[in-house]
Amino acid sequence: MSYLRAGARDGRRIIFVHGTPGEAIGWADFLLNVPAGLEYIAIDRPGFGATAPDRAEPSLKRQVLALASLLDARPGGLPILVGHSLGGPIVVRAAIDQPGRIGGIIILAGSLDPALERIHPMQPVGEWWGVRGMLPRSLRNANRELIALKRDLEVMAPHLVEVDIPVTIIHGTADTLVPVANVDFMRSRFTRAIPLRVEVLPEQNHFLPWEHRPKIEAAIAAMVAA
Repeated sequence: MSYLRAGARDGRRIIFVHGTPGEAIGWADFLLNVPAGLEYIAIDRPGFGATAPDRAEPSLKRQVLALASLLDARPGGLPILVGHSLGGPIVVRAAIDQPGRIGGIIILAGSLDPALERIHPMQPVGEWWGVRGMLPRSLRNANRELIALKRDLEVMAPHLVEVDIPVTIIHGTADTLVPVANVDFMRSRFTRAIPLRVEVLPEQNHFLPWEHRPKIEAAIAAMVAA
């Protein structure tokens, strides 16, 4: 697992999980502004950036196994996971599969409702041998992840009620990539999250980490202080 890190080496760990496609460097502005007492880690997920393998790893469960070694408890508390877009369901799967090892999750424009997942007619074309070989690694791996996502979300949905740690959801109403209707689904399923905080941003799009960094930093600070 390749990752970027900044901040206190013995501080409470905040782990940033990118969407698809994406890389750790997408969180660079966060790593340049680490609050005292925290360690920020931005990962390259399997199949992206400098992390092996070359091919996609579409399984949410195996994505969680890849980052599990980073879930170190520190004197300041258990790690907090921040997931954007497809990183959202990954941090949720981590909360389900790694109980007692995560202090809270923050879901930014996350895709959780399987009923809202759509496969564009051109996506299967991207899996054709001749076409796939012409695509950059990041795009062909993103395509494979997205094709597999609906089924993984269906498998995960009954387990969302098991999440009993703090959960913060931030989503824009003008998100054309991940519909804001995902928020209602999450509200209905995270019934044991303590607390569940939801912030819906009017007229805002999918690109929250780059356009709303102060709001996300405030959400992290609130979860750390809770």
